Amino acid sequence: MSQHKRPQEGRSFGDLGTAIDLALFGALGDLAQRKLFPALFHLEREGLLDPSTRLLGLARQELDVDAFKARVEKSLKTYVKAEELDREVLGRFMARLDFLQLDFTQPEGYAAIREWRQGAEQPMVVYLSVGAKIYGDICRNLDASGSLDASSRVVVEKPIGYDLESSAEVNDAIGSVFPESSIYRIDHYLGKETVQNLIALRFANPLFGTQWNQNHISHVEITVAEKVGIEGRWGYFDEAGQLRDMVQNHLLQLVCLIAMDPPANLDADAIRDEKVKVLKALKPFTDEMLGRDVVRGQYIGGTIDGQTVPGYLDEEGANTSSHTETFVAMKTEVANWRWAGVPFYIRTGKRMPAKMSQIVIHFRQQPHYIFDPDQRDLAANKLVIRLQPEEGIALEVLTKDSGLDKGMRLRRGPLHLDFNSAFPKARIPDAYERLLLEVMKGQQYLFVRRDEVEHAWQWCDSLIEAWNDRAEAPRRYPAGSWGPVASIAMITQDGRSWYEDY
Repeated sequence: MSQHKRPQEGRSFGDLGTAIDLALFGALGDLAQRKLFPALFHLEREGLLDPSTRLLGLARQELDVDAFKARVEKSLKTYVKAEELDREVLGRFMARLDFLQLDFTQPEGYAAIREWRQGAEQPMVVYLSVGAKIYGDICRNLDASGSLDASSRVVVEKPIGYDLESSAEVNDAIGSVFPESSIYRIDHYLGKETVQNLIALRFANPLFGTQWNQNHISHVEITVAEKVGIEGRWGYFDEAGQLRDMVQNHLLQLVCLIAMDPPANLDADAIRDEKVKVLKALKPFTDEMLGRDVVRGQYIGGTIDGQTVPGYLDEEGANTSSHTETFVAMKTEVANWRWAGVPFYIRTGKRMPAKMSQIVIHFRQQPHYIFDPDQRDLAANKLVIRLQPEEGIALEVLTKDSGLDKGMRLRRGPLHLDFNSAFPKARIPDAYERLLLEVMKGQQYLFVRRDEVEHAWQWCDSLIEAWNDRAEAPRRYPAGSWGPVASIAMITQDGRSWYEDY
């Protein structure tokens, strides 16, 4: 491990980032190289890293510091746009880096981390970009080595467990060392600019605040579609499936942000208290509802963007008898005063026609309709919140069609806020940039509290148990389609359809 050199002064740094020592476990892994180091580089570029902040990479592989820096620089050149990779900024960023080879499960090597921290006054942030099975080992070894103090924080990635029981074991292991106020559980969807704008949209605008209930909203759609397959993660994904991988965390978090009551303020616990209330109010599935309102799917071979792609059971290393789902669609309800009777239609899947994450709020029609009867299906407003590929918000409204021959014919058009167009000179930050900055500041409102995780698992576990009791194979759908036909029938039986104007 080399003698760390402080970054050179000479640039005006922002006052948003607090000085920390970041110890990144799994620093050579895909997440660190593809997301975390580019995010940290962009914080450097924006002047949001305090000059005293230091970055320690930890991995099992033996490397010297120069080889580690070369690995990080290669990743930055791959994942950061060339025009944003300023040499001066890169040099300043590289000066922050250090490296330590370590067997994470063996306590002997952790003394080197204590030595690296010798004399440091700023908090240490421990980022666990490794499998959850060794979270406890790392936390206990850090504590036993004397590397931690009361100001230390830990950041953990999902999945936090496989079910409620294993989640509790992981959280107990972390909690035996770190208090809840120092634990930052990441769901990267919460760092997206549009997801944060959802809070502003709902609670800063009376236009929506007064309409956000069962009296004015007929139903809600949430779609998170992926074009990719399992991307070499067969071992993990076949055990998890799409429900555990996506619904239990990302989609339920979106449901919470849509359905939560206004918090008393923007404090972390005020927001998270309201999200927990939503999770507690999710209706459990009866056997009758399971057959009618839930669809599991698994992709077979098909075509995406003109390219033939294999089916799930044909992927490299596949278990050809697997019943793991790669697609889930369901209709659920938040059983409380605000949302009683309002269905939430949720779907997520792999090998779909487009990469898309969006929320569609469908407002009710006017009780008395006076325009052309054949246009009545147009007569409802929709609020479309797009998370990816382009972040933006559109409110679909009805206006008179132009032209002398049109009479009072209606046309649908969006009042559109496209972040790329509205802020052409502003780069939309990656979710991890925002999340890392909030960790540095010690702010927890974008992170998931333990009881949120456990209530989400409790709801998902009951669904998985019911699936297992039915012992039904998932329905097949061709890669490049929007999922099994049954998922279309599920929403069509209510006289509705999926919004697919992507």
